[in-house]
Amino acid sequence: MQHGLLVIATLGCGIVHAQKTSEREIDKKVDDLLSKMSIEEKVGQMTQVTLDVIMEDNSLVDINNKKLKEAIINKNVGSILNVKGHAYSMETWHKIQKRIQEVATKETPNNIPILYGIDAIHGANYIEGSTLFPHNIGMAASRNPELVKQASKITAIETRASGIRWNFDPVLGLGRQPLWSRFEETFGEDVHLVTEMGTAAIKGYEEDGLEGPTAVASCMKHYLGYSLPASGKDRTPAYIPEYTLREYLLPPFKSAVEAGTSTVMINSGEINGVPVHASKYLLTDLLRGELGFEGVAVSDWEDVIRLHTRHRVADTPKEAVRLAVEAGLDMSMVPYDYSFYNLLLELVKEGAISENRIDESVRRIIKLKYKLGLFDNPYPEKAALAKVDEKKSKAVALNAARETLTLLKNEKSVLPLSKDTKVLLAGPAANNLTSLHSSWSYVWQGKDDSQYPKSTATIKEALEDKLGKANVMSSAQRDYDNAANFDASQLKKDAAKADYIVLCLGEDAYAETPGNIDDLALDSRQLALAEAAIETGKPVILVLVEGRPRVISSIEKGIPGILLAYRPSTMGAQAIAEVLTGDYNPNGTLPYSYPKHTGDLVKYDHKYTEGVREDEPNTYSDGAYRPQWTFGYGLSYTTFQFSNLKSDKAAFSAGEKLSLTVTVKNSGEKAGKVAVELYSKDLYASITPNFKRLRKFKKIELAAGASKQVSFTISPEDLAFINAQGKSVTEPGVFNFVVQDQEVSVVYKESQQN
Repeated sequence: MQHGLLVIATLGCGIVHAQKTSEREIDKKVDDLLSKMSIEEKVGQMTQVTLDVIMEDNSLVDINNKKLKEAIINKNVGSILNVKGHAYSMETWHKIQKRIQEVATKETPNNIPILYGIDAIHGANYIEGSTLFPHNIGMAASRNPELVKQASKITAIETRASGIRWNFDPVLGLGRQPLWSRFEETFGEDVHLVTEMGTAAIKGYEEDGLEGPTAVASCMKHYLGYSLPASGKDRTPAYIPEYTLREYLLPPFKSAVEAGTSTVMINSGEINGVPVHASKYLLTDLLRGELGFEGVAVSDWEDVIRLHTRHRVADTPKEAVRLAVEAGLDMSMVPYDYSFYNLLLELVKEGAISENRIDESVRRIIKLKYKLGLFDNPYPEKAALAKVDEKKSKAVALNAARETLTLLKNEKSVLPLSKDTKVLLAGPAANNLTSLHSSWSYVWQGKDDSQYPKSTATIKEALEDKLGKANVMSSAQRDYDNAANFDASQLKKDAAKADYIVLCLGEDAYAETPGNIDDLALDSRQLALAEAAIETGKPVILVLVEGRPRVISSIEKGIPGILLAYRPSTMGAQAIAEVLTGDYNPNGTLPYSYPKHTGDLVKYDHKYTEGVREDEPNTYSDGAYRPQWTFGYGLSYTTFQFSNLKSDKAAFSAGEKLSLTVTVKNSGEKAGKVAVELYSKDLYASITPNFKRLRKFKKIELAAGASKQVSFTISPEDLAFINAQGKSVTEPGVFNFVVQDQEVSVVYKESQQN
């Protein structure tokens, strides 16, 4: 058996969790502790270092006791993060956590436990043998917030079982810049979709209560505007008008605050020339003053010193520290040294930063530690480990992978394949694990094949399981870049013996800056392989395994079947094989507009004014939106009919609710699921309105021939927008509500400022 999740390690004393402590009791404890702390201890609480700092130089798992005591006793470090190298077994995590907390709680003046943080982005991805869920971009395609919540809850349980109680997730940036290398970590291009999915993730992480064994502190990130770099390159400048910031980028964070997220991670980049880590407007005025956020604000990796070294708004490292702290930062992810601690201590002693300002941040940090139960029991908990259920994790991961898969093309019903079909399976993603998982998968980049559990199947293995090895021909290699995976001449030879070609293309694993690209088009080697497959005359089914939409317009016409898999992770290969062979009916829905051209990235919620004709200069048309596939698109092996969209009112006013219903019928021969999406069109407004906006969605399942009435409730606030004065308003006028081919008009009667 793969060692990891089910290893029972020696745990710290099994203290039973106390009854939920009231907010008032915690505040009193925090104030009492704060009054006893030295300025050195306070500054230390604001310092976070990576695990490497306390480890033996020649070991990935052994702590150096001298380094550990330097960090915790001499530098008063309050938080540690990350792994050194790769995922650890549960046993190793317990050993590391136990030793760290022993020093923190037994050898320091006030016995303050360490707050340990980790990037568990799509499952407990730094625990050996853990089950990984589809990346957020795929989860958004499921249109199923409950699945997101389930996956987050499992991630919380497994992370907590390792002894870690703080998770740097979810990403709440909008995926509107497909060049960006962290696109796969987003929930797509629409603000409502991102808000709903992100809020579901936070509830999954935290709703059981932070003191209990099934929750971790969540971290909304990256506040604000990180996902929209102008160049598409990671951590590069963004130019974002206040309207765009408030209309599109802020709502997911506002909802996250209302849902009770405990922490926030700051955007590494800059907006309009101001690094976010140095922006008091964003970190204090907007985040705390307007949104009412009361939790801990942590920097991203090395981003405080980068105010000096990269952004060049601070002429010294000390000035960089001053700028970040005065802007509103609570904790610096330093992460490799004690420069932040030393410089902040100097600033306070010199009077450049007041101790009162330090107390604000330390109060938040200590309060979070109390809420997480760290002062009651800082060690890995038996109760948490007992909640780990590998069978359930895999079942949820399989269901999630199934619901993410999006069928984009199915000419002449080329899919599903019959079980006696002989297929040629080719392409770099056909027999590869890293592309299925990508970033944050047992290692940061996700590219170390040796770290994946032996039980994790490739597409080749999963398809062989469905069709039988005799019916699957493949010379695909495990290494994505192996030349054999791009051998067009071999493909043509093998195709003569096959009924169909299943071609698995896309992207290998990457994370953050190493994933930067200059062109959205699929690379020439893969396009050439696809062209060779088309030339054989055999029907080609393309499986796209990718974190962002790679342009395939040059080959799309010659391919009758296309399935988009995103980054489906642990159970992804099985889900793909089930869809290809008809054992599962696909129901994924595109969470972004899939571009046809690299220079045409218009979104579904575009303005009417974006329609400019190419054939006649200076003329306009309705053809602004011309993607390969539209936002909200996705096919099924059955068909659905929509009818009888009705509103309970012809007009409504402030303070009233609008109820809309639509009938959905499965008019095909197979049971299936479908996302029912309600859009609104604001026909006229004081600023140019969007062509349409997603307002509500529900996922339903219908047996063949069955019908269901789906209802939605709309409030005036749902129809609000940011006006020219920067205020959220709902203006009177006609709104058209749209579900597929159904449309109904409703009048909103009076102006409302929200």
